Amino acid sequence: MFYNNIHIRIRYVFLVVLICLVITIIKVFYIQVFQYEKLNNLAESLWSRKLPISADRGEIVDRNGKLLATNITTTSLVIIPSQVKDPEDTANKLSQILKSDYKDMLSHVTKKTSIERVHPEGRRLSYEVAEAIDNLKLDGVYLVKESKRYYPCDNLLSHVLGYVGIDNQGLSGLELYYDKYLTGEDGSIKYFSDGKGHKLELSEIYEAPTPGITLQLSIDLDLQLALENELDNAMSKYEADSAIALAMDPNTGEILAMSSRPDFDPNNYQNSSTEIINRNLPIWMTFEPGSTFKIVTLASALEEKTINLFEGSYTDTGSVNVDGATIHCWKHGGHGTQSYLEVVENSCNPGFVSIGLDLGTERLMGYVKDFGFGAKTGIDLNGEATGILFNPSKMGLVETATTAFGQGVSVTPIQQVRAVSAAVNGGSLYRPYLVKNFLETETNSVIKKVDVVKDAQVISGETSELVRFALENVVAHGSGHNAYIENYRIGGKTGTAQTVENGVYSSSKYILSFIGFMPADNPEIVVYVAIQNAKNTVQYGGTVSAPIAKNIFKSAIDILDIDPSEEAIPKEYTWLDTKYVEMPDVTGLSLEEAKKILKGFKVEFSGNGNKVVYQSPGAKMYVKESSTVVLMLN
Repeated sequence: MFYNNIHIRIRYVFLVVLICLVITIIKVFYIQVFQYEKLNNLAESLWSRKLPISADRGEIVDRNGKLLATNITTTSLVIIPSQVKDPEDTANKLSQILKSDYKDMLSHVTKKTSIERVHPEGRRLSYEVAEAIDNLKLDGVYLVKESKRYYPCDNLLSHVLGYVGIDNQGLSGLELYYDKYLTGEDGSIKYFSDGKGHKLELSEIYEAPTPGITLQLSIDLDLQLALENELDNAMSKYEADSAIALAMDPNTGEILAMSSRPDFDPNNYQNSSTEIINRNLPIWMTFEPGSTFKIVTLASALEEKTINLFEGSYTDTGSVNVDGATIHCWKHGGHGTQSYLEVVENSCNPGFVSIGLDLGTERLMGYVKDFGFGAKTGIDLNGEATGILFNPSKMGLVETATTAFGQGVSVTPIQQVRAVSAAVNGGSLYRPYLVKNFLETETNSVIKKVDVVKDAQVISGETSELVRFALENVVAHGSGHNAYIENYRIGGKTGTAQTVENGVYSSSKYILSFIGFMPADNPEIVVYVAIQNAKNTVQYGGTVSAPIAKNIFKSAIDILDIDPSEEAIPKEYTWLDTKYVEMPDVTGLSLEEAKKILKGFKVEFSGNGNKVVYQSPGAKMYVKESSTVVLMLN
């Protein structure tokens, strides 16, 4: 009996041992097969170290691939304290080269950490300083590659591009808005050390950094250069407080050029005030638009058919009384009896008061909101303002009247460009944007294309056609005549708005603006210009801003390859203007007949014979009086 009990106990013990052995084998198998990678990484982390290599940010290019933001390689200092053999000597030598405090450097050298980055004095070292450190061959002292953002065009497009901090993080503009796309993945040089941190004689492993994604903008660099040159000239000529200009494709919402003054150099943004670098005026600044806002009132009335440009009239006596308030016309004594087309051409405030009151508060403010005012446009930039509108439920007749001609409301330049684009492109309200494509860094192949976004259809195509016609007449016959370019169809509207200081309208400071588009029959570009507090000049948008827009349009003609038109509305000239006349057609005529017709022109000949087979300039083109005509004979 006793023997049997012992035998049973032995069997139990054997069984327990066997189970433990099986569990151990399974555990070892699990560790070796399933947890090998995890444990190996944990073990490797105890004796491996990494020297960081920063990744390049993605580049930024214009619509044609021209470089706007890129990177340059710099060198930074890192220290591995455990490998430093003589901390005092190392700190002394480094502080002398970097011209920094010895005690601060000693704290870096002796810090209880695996890797110490010397910041900020050890960041982005010059070639001479980096070479001096490298020549010392100090133990535990390393120089590593670091990427630095570089803007090859300096101040150009500064507020749009933005700038980055010392750690290559986007802080404003597109750099901030698209930071997660532009930021790459850092690499490293991996080396191995013992338990005390001393470097082992094992092969180093290089882990390459991955650069960020390239952004391709809708900006045209050539047009941007032309636009910014005009802003520089305006600031110099008028000693203005600020200047704004932007150009957009009205058929897509693509921003073709955008800038403002004052600006800054993103390579050295620390040299500019926070107020300047953080205020992108085309999207941030709000102000009363003045007469450029009349385009919205006009489009609304034409859509609702409360006016007819050609039938019906309005008599302007120089002022109009609205609910006890007197609203004056800019022309003393008024314009007399006008068609509504002439009301638009003359930018007659009382006439637009009449248009606004006929529309009524509810309809007028409904269209104002439909055109995108009072809300952000959704452009891909931070810091956009919404503007300020009257609350329709609290508006009286006076507020409706002033809104009709652009007073008492506050809007941004980008809102105005978007709204006018909708008014002239057939009625489509597009969302403005700057980034067209996301590109793969190495091949520049398109990873993602940005879609055009149509937010609303605000007016009909027929109404838009009437708006274009009216605004082309404004440039040919009215207040916008200083933006007229012979042989090209341009429409637009001027604006002259008093600035508000401490809640009171200034009697001497104005925002002078012009918004226009070309070609007037099929717009390819909308341009907006605003100059704040221009000095030593007549304070009118048509005098100051329209000529600036004209020069931008001239550049756009070549850059966008816009053809001249024989259907342009002839300009009504004043005695101050250089006069242009229509070139007659003399091809096929005899030389004597051609001379009679071209009396008043300077005529030059090419070839022999008595019959004209070609002429330059061509027939129906507008040319300066007394200009030269070249005739080719047979």
